[in-house]
Amino acid sequence: MMIARSNSFRTYHSCIHKHCMHKHGCNSSLPSSKKALHNRHHIGSGIPLVLYCQENLDLALQEADHLYEFELRWHPFPTDPDIPKEGIDKKKHSEEKHGLAQISETVEMRIGDIFGMSYDGIEYKLSGIMGNPLDYHRLIYFAGEQDHDMQHDLVDEILLGYFTEEQDIAGREYLVECAGKIGIEGAAEFLEDPNNGLKEVTEQLEKYSGTKQIPYYVFNGKVNCVGAQPMEVFLRAFEAATK
Repeated sequence: MMIARSNSFRTYHSCIHKHCMHKHGCNSSLPSSKKALHNRHHIGSGIPLVLYCQENLDLALQEADHLYEFELRWHPFPTDPDIPKEGIDKKKHSEEKHGLAQISETVEMRIGDIFGMSYDGIEYKLSGIMGNPLDYHRLIYFAGEQDHDMQHDLVDEILLGYFTEEQDIAGREYLVECAGKIGIEGAAEFLEDPNNGLKEVTEQLEKYSGTKQIPYYVFNGKVNCVGAQPMEVFLRAFEAATK
């Protein structure tokens, strides 16, 4: 089953990896009793509220492990395409986006509660710089061309620092550092040329520009799920996508 997903923070890849054995045409080990299910997940930068949905999807993947062979891929989503390269203050941007500073604080507290419920020992921080995520999307594309599992782990690594350590998602040194931790080679050279991956990322941004909400999931190219869905909805989507 191909599951396409939007770029968002997730730390459950250890349990996802056992589902992601179908990589780059190497699916000879696919049991005849399992159905292939592909998920395309569309990525937006800086959207922490998708954590709830991420956790539920991961639970659904575990629940349905005996039925399906999963392949997950990430695709870009233009959440804030006009952010300048040098970036903007995340907290100020949140205040402008949600209106009043008091509302922004309420949103921040709610996001912090979600982090606390979902991930032990991880504290959400709204402060820091949010840069234009184009290089981030290019690097995620580059990782996916090498290995889908490493692509998942790279998204985790980048957004972990972005949401909890005030890292800039557009920082070239930070992106290269994250790629190195995951074992992705050639990241610095790839990002050095601004044209590398630009055509592919731009095409995907245009293709999915009609998507109004993330997380946005596409299962086997025919069943869509939008927003924070309970595990049961994902299980029904799996079944419908493999009929």
